[in-house]
Amino acid sequence: MEALSYAPPPPSPEAEALRTEVRAFLAAELAHRTPLARAESWTGFDPAFSRKMGERGWIGMTWPRPYGGHERSALERYVVLEEALAAGAPVSAHWIADRQSGPSILRHGSEAQKQSILPRIAAGQCFFCIGMSEPDSGSDLASVRTRATPVQGGYLVNGTKLWTSHAHHAHYMILFCRTGGAEGDRHGGTSQFLVDLSLPGIRIRPVLALTGEHHFNEVVFEDFFLPETALLGREGEGWSQVTGELAFERSGPERFLSSFQLLVELVRALGPEPSERGAIAIGRLTAHILTLRRLSRSVAGMLQNGENPALQAALVKDLGALLEQEIPEIARQLIAAEPTTQSTQDFSAVLAYTIMHAPSFSLRGGTREILRGMVARGLGLR
Repeated sequence: MEALSYAPPPPSPEAEALRTEVRAFLAAELAHRTPLARAESWTGFDPAFSRKMGERGWIGMTWPRPYGGHERSALERYVVLEEALAAGAPVSAHWIADRQSGPSILRHGSEAQKQSILPRIAAGQCFFCIGMSEPDSGSDLASVRTRATPVQGGYLVNGTKLWTSHAHHAHYMILFCRTGGAEGDRHGGTSQFLVDLSLPGIRIRPVLALTGEHHFNEVVFEDFFLPETALLGREGEGWSQVTGELAFERSGPERFLSSFQLLVELVRALGPEPSERGAIAIGRLTAHILTLRRLSRSVAGMLQNGENPALQAALVKDLGALLEQEIPEIARQLIAAEPTTQSTQDFSAVLAYTIMHAPSFSLRGGTREILRGMVARGLGLR
């Protein structure tokens, strides 16, 4: 059986020096943001906040300067990210573009694509969504059925994408679909495209959350024309490109900080002298977060070194989702309060919000079964 290794992240004095600056910025920007609004965090959409992050140089931090980046380390970027999430900052407008779409364009895109799009992302002015999931496919990405058929000058796209976060606000989608391949070859014949969502012929339908919020969408393509210049990378190499992209999507601190605002409110509700049961629960949750943070920072270090830690990222995502879903259950057992987002009590409002969103934590970015299957294959267990 092959071992799954995590290298400890290298020390980064620059990253820790940056932390103080980031905290001061967030304290000022979020001073009037309620705990319930902070609970939204990486689903909170605020273009003005994203532009301010871009002005600070905190988007596209690791990218080359000619493309709008700042050539800082992955660990410096990690500090900005975890501080923003822990503070409950509304990061979702620039989130996907900074986390994975931009790095994918940087790695696989043409020079024209890089010059046109990356500086706008880094400025907090260009937003992306992910065109991976489809109806009836779950997290089985290899079962993708959306197809781009080659025609004169480009491709005709037909198919549907589902659970597409903020497609109704995004400027672009990176679309994963089939362009060819032999029958029965699940991984071959797939490609990625840059889709300008302002073009006519795309239908974007809302998919409402349990709270009534509009984050998710269904995106339908019917004979939608894409020019040859929309191809991202090389035709037929979509599978290797998209699996590399998932290492960025699954490894960050967002994979264990989705319920963090509830933990903050739980500590406040328990007070300075919690019961023995409460103290044990908080200590245990804190230990889990510290462990996951170390694993996640290790993946950031591996990405900085040019490695592809897909298996390590899958493990972070799986363990992180377990913790995120456990926090609201523990909170309900420790505090007798009726969860409702209409409550004037911050704990009750944040508890209600987190409970209604918690089922999605083990779905987004890949279901638990898919992730564990990946890890098992990587360890030679199946």
